[in-house]
Amino acid sequence: MLDNFFKFSENNTDVKTEIIAGITTFLAMSYILGVNPGMLAEGGMPATGVFFATALASGISCIIMGLISKYPVGLAPGMGMNALFTYTIILGMGNTWEAALAAVFISSIIFLIITISGVREAILNAIPHNLKLAIGAGIGFFLAFIGLKGAGIIVDDPSTLIALGSLFSAPALLALIGIAITLVLYVKKVPAAVFIGLVVTAVIGLIFTLCGFGVGDMAMPSVPTQFISTSFDTSLFGAFASGFGQIFSNIPDLILILFSLLFVTFFDTTGTLIPLANQCGFVDEKGEADGIDRAFLSDAISGIIGAILGTSTLTAYVESATGIGLGGRTGLTAIVTGILFLVSLIFAPTVLALFTSSVTAAALVIVGILMMVQLKEVDWDDMVVVSSVFMTIVMMLLTYSISLGIAFGFVTYAITSIAAGKAKELNWLVWVMVLVFVIYLFFGL
Repeated sequence: MLDNFFKFSENNTDVKTEIIAGITTFLAMSYILGVNPGMLAEGGMPATGVFFATALASGISCIIMGLISKYPVGLAPGMGMNALFTYTIILGMGNTWEAALAAVFISSIIFLIITISGVREAILNAIPHNLKLAIGAGIGFFLAFIGLKGAGIIVDDPSTLIALGSLFSAPALLALIGIAITLVLYVKKVPAAVFIGLVVTAVIGLIFTLCGFGVGDMAMPSVPTQFISTSFDTSLFGAFASGFGQIFSNIPDLILILFSLLFVTFFDTTGTLIPLANQCGFVDEKGEADGIDRAFLSDAISGIIGAILGTSTLTAYVESATGIGLGGRTGLTAIVTGILFLVSLIFAPTVLALFTSSVTAAALVIVGILMMVQLKEVDWDDMVVVSSVFMTIVMMLLTYSISLGIAFGFVTYAITSIAAGKAKELNWLVWVMVLVFVIYLFFGL
């Protein structure tokens, strides 16, 4: 029955291979269980509630992906999406986390409609390829910056705004050790390098604490009583509904928020699923991926599930390539990954206590490095492209806002295209986006 449903024979795989691939994919993705609660908690959300939402939404979404698209791809709250959610929508624009969840819900509904209607392809073709690369890389830099700042490696400075912190402080030293360990593992191509790096760094952090190193000025692994109360904190379930009032009270901000969420989700999903489909051998000679629409549909549904349960937008994970690399070729891989996410619900106190900002810094830096790699595809001989890529990345970092970085990138691309006599080459959709961004930059701040 399983063979008939998943077509193991056609995909040159078997149950054993799929199970091993699913376990490997989970281990490669599982760092999100520690990173996401910490990041969203900075926006005022309860950490245990976010852990519950992250694990449950990821588990359900992976299973949906496996059953609907039969792709061996895992889904979880996206790195970059959670940063946009916390640091831009909540902290940067002054919205409540309930309003942010409402925005995620609305954007996921729109994304579902876009996917079903076929508008996805039209939008995808309209955006200049180099801007897509710049945004992805910019988010990578932004995530790394957040990780370094959270660990105290980078600190505030009244003269220069930022400066190097004390590397002998316990949080910074632990983060540096974790980054070094994870980099070594990744360079040596160790499966689940990020997860193993997190675990090893957490153990070293426990040793630090037991030895009394840095006690009193650091947040090293401990077990706060509020985390022990329950692993099944459902306080965020349906909380998005109470945020509709605020999110609709400022329409200009709502438009920008939805555009940013849709844009990042759209290209993050596209940029992940297509390469993974190619790795699986699902892409034909024309460049069309078999079943990719069902994979996009699964991804869109997952975003709605995440908003309802109480977390930022879910998306396909590039770490799924680890399971695919071990032979995972069907939806059973994704289903196994989803089951393990559900099992992880019982470990909330342990994960939240051990995966502090110093421990998760390594994951943020490594993900940042991986996202930066796509800059190799940028056309560095075209000044229109170079200036736009530069402004996207630098303004994303300096304004501490993903959406503002995107705005500056688009406006720069439009201005330089006019100067280079290439204005007619831009799709009308791009000009609409540029107009929205200009209005926001000058009147919406």
